[in-house]
Amino acid sequence: MSKPALNVILAKPRGFCAGVERAIEIVLRAIEIYGPPVYVRHEIVHNKRVVETLRGKGAVFVEELDEVPEGSVTVFSAHGVAEAIESEAKRRGLPVIDATCPLVLKVHLQGQRQAQSGREIILIGHRGHPEVEGTIGRMPNGARLVTSVKDAEEIEIGNPDSIAYVTQTTLSVDETREIIATLKRRFPNIVGPDVKDICYATQHRQNAVRELAEVVEALIVVGARNSSNSTRLREIGSHCGVPSYQIDDAGDVDPAWFEGVTTVGVTAGASAPEELIRELLDKLSSFREITVVEMKGVEEGIQFKLPHVLRRDQDVARPATSQES
Repeated sequence: MSKPALNVILAKPRGFCAGVERAIEIVLRAIEIYGPPVYVRHEIVHNKRVVETLRGKGAVFVEELDEVPEGSVTVFSAHGVAEAIESEAKRRGLPVIDATCPLVLKVHLQGQRQAQSGREIILIGHRGHPEVEGTIGRMPNGARLVTSVKDAEEIEIGNPDSIAYVTQTTLSVDETREIIATLKRRFPNIVGPDVKDICYATQHRQNAVRELAEVVEALIVVGARNSSNSTRLREIGSHCGVPSYQIDDAGDVDPAWFEGVTTVGVTAGASAPEELIRELLDKLSSFREITVVEMKGVEEGIQFKLPHVLRRDQDVARPATSQES
């Protein structure tokens, strides 16, 4: 008995961004150069497959620095860390390699410059996310967190003429635009970056999902539940009126999702490896006769340099007991 046909349209771009590729390469290169174990504070990126693969090669993931043995090479995750964490690493003399995404560092610098000019900082982001905790911990006097338009309507500021905002890099571009518009209406003198300064990879993947939603009857987003950028992709699909499902891997797929569906879109968050897409296609082909095409989309050729201590053209040296740039 033949299987029903299913057209699969792959989003472009999807999956790994330059910041994630850099972070993973930092851990792999550190293991190669210094030998295992290499300790990583928090998940290097939010993806179980990536974490398990690196663990198998000698990475040890810890939640806090007090779990790191004295003198052990330590990597800070792509999400960034608070200044207090960096200071603690220095106090303990831990050799540190910083895998913070350069675009997250850009947000830190934007906020620090505004804070140094005397402005109170508002951070638009999701409470509890590692990037948000790291960014707040990089502001000289902390930051006020705004998570929604409602928060933006209700927040009270001591000096409305001296405030600035920065944003988490993995937010919904549309929702962030609304929050910024609300803040600007309430505080006309507020300053901050344009919404286009949200991570290029976040914007590209969200735009691709909007295009997919116009031509598919269902959407699958490959990405961990704790991956902010993956969750935003699923939310965008749903907001566009398309049944949207977020999965860790192919094992989460329910064939019932595709009853009466002839065309499905597939994308992946910025921390999801392409192998998960291949496994998903194999799963779909087990109960449907699939035809796979890739949509036209943005070609991302961006690459971020590795920390100096890990570059192959450098002499092998112990990383400094502070963050590398």
